Amino acid sequence: MKKIFKWIGIVLGSLVGLVLIVGIVLYFVGNARLNKTYDFPPSDLTIPKDEASIAMGKHRVETLCIGCHGDDLSGETAWIDAPPLATIDSANLTSGEGGIGREFTSDEDYVRAIRHGIDEQGKPTLMIAVPETAHLSDEELAAIIAYLKTIPPVDHVTHGAHFSVLGKIMVGAGGFGKLPAEAVSHNIHVTAPPVGNNVEYGKYLIDISGCTACHGSNLAGGHFADPSVNLITPNLTPGGELGVWTEEEFLTALKTGITPSVKQLDPELMPWKETGRMTDDELMAIWTYLQSLPKLPQFTE
Repeated sequence: MKKIFKWIGIVLGSLVGLVLIVGIVLYFVGNARLNKTYDFPPSDLTIPKDEASIAMGKHRVETLCIGCHGDDLSGETAWIDAPPLATIDSANLTSGEGGIGREFTSDEDYVRAIRHGIDEQGKPTLMIAVPETAHLSDEELAAIIAYLKTIPPVDHVTHGAHFSVLGKIMVGAGGFGKLPAEAVSHNIHVTAPPVGNNVEYGKYLIDISGCTACHGSNLAGGHFADPSVNLITPNLTPGGELGVWTEEEFLTALKTGITPSVKQLDPELMPWKETGRMTDDELMAIWTYLQSLPKLPQFTE
């Protein structure tokens, strides 16, 4: 009997030791991913100063950025609060204390952050919208940078991302998926299709708005991007509910959050307050693109 207990102890001790070794290895892998340094050729974008371009940048910022960075763009503390794994603040985009307008020393710093998902030292940021903002055309990206340089400074010190030891082990194990800097193509230059009510421009707007992050790569729906939220997102192809909506009903839903069945969409789950700032022409282009998709069944996996 003593020998049996001895062998059980040896086996359990070996398993504990193996788990510790794996944990240590994954910790260092996660730490290496979070601290990897990237380097990309400069985009050499020309940042405009004319009123029309700045207005374009303001429009894009209002439709893409305020949901995470706040109405005054000063960032949000504990924007993602997931103890015991990580806490992430969204960045202060102004030139106030703690803002990137003070920290960034060149236009390329903005380009690296928005298009590549890296900070001024070349290390990955946790700006989860980068897979979408990487699709911004050179013209619109330059306009956004031009606008950000004009906004009023707001003093608000944010602290980026902080991972616990367990959080870094999860990063090493791939538990959070790809980091933004790992998920994008890192194109140096991007050109948008012609503006108008056409399929190509509608797809461009879908790409920069991040619709696939929640509705799936084929827009047929699925589990919500945040695993802590038990929600199946709706199918946006003609095979879903949108197949019986009218264009007017679609525009109303994306502007007011009210669906044809008089259901009020939760702005925390569906950013209709941001889409509501889009122009009718932009929303119609999105509608045109969605209606061009194959009729797919609701995806639930």
